[in-house]
Amino acid sequence: MRTVRVLDQGRVEKPAVALSFADDTRRAFDSVAADYHRSNADNALLRAMRERAMAVLLRHVARGSHVLDLGCGPGTDAAELASRGYTVTAIDESPGMVEEARRRVERAGLADRVAVHHLGIEALDVMPSACVDAAYSNFGPLNCLDELDRAAQIISRRLRRDGLLIASVIGRVCPWEIALYASRGDFGRVRVRFARGSVPVPLNGHVVRTRYYTPREFERSFQAAGFRRVSLRALGLAVPPPYMQAFSDRHPALVRALGRVDDLVGAWPVLRSAGDHFLVVLRKDA
Repeated sequence: MRTVRVLDQGRVEKPAVALSFADDTRRAFDSVAADYHRSNADNALLRAMRERAMAVLLRHVARGSHVLDLGCGPGTDAAELASRGYTVTAIDESPGMVEEARRRVERAGLADRVAVHHLGIEALDVMPSACVDAAYSNFGPLNCLDELDRAAQIISRRLRRDGLLIASVIGRVCPWEIALYASRGDFGRVRVRFARGSVPVPLNGHVVRTRYYTPREFERSFQAAGFRRVSLRALGLAVPPPYMQAFSDRHPALVRALGRVDDLVGAWPVLRSAGDHFLVVLRKDA
């Protein structure tokens, strides 16, 4: 196992790997790394979800803060945050994603504000305790962990007291998905998100080991690590899930209208627990 030394301000000096997620998951993300940013940018549904998550971070975390990007992918959010004045430590388990993120940061002239490391979330113990102001995880990296309880403790130790975790998590109850596959009589597909334990989700000829959560299930792991909820809202409640990009491209006006519905009711009790993802803000109190 490779180790790292961490700078005083909490930056990791060299990449490290410890308890990695399954090799097939890593290979899956490596296989799409080169085109991941472009494909996401071309998907209006994903762009809208990213904008909503970023808006929540900007509202809750002061500019100039040190943000830990958990599962940074090709560095899209890390570069955006750095361009807005944040210091970012970005980590990902996929070597391909790490290389893409480093190239993106270099091209944007942001290398002085972003450190990108080949490091799994469950290997964060190589960083010093209480070294960042906020942690950010977008589009479900926390769904790819086998031991969320353990990861919550590790993340907690990296955050200063009153630090925030802002996470976009793939949920169990996606109304569009249930309606779509039930209309086709594919009830096996309807049940996928309700499975206990991880399920293999296809990606580019590989599989990603994925666990789905309700907000209550997810928050239970973090409450045990000293967090409490600040806010919760649905992402992709009235709006179709991102894999329905073709539908979105055919009906952009309808999707924009559904987005306004999401903004209106997405934080309402009961409804906020549904959707393709949920967006939760948790504060470390202990």
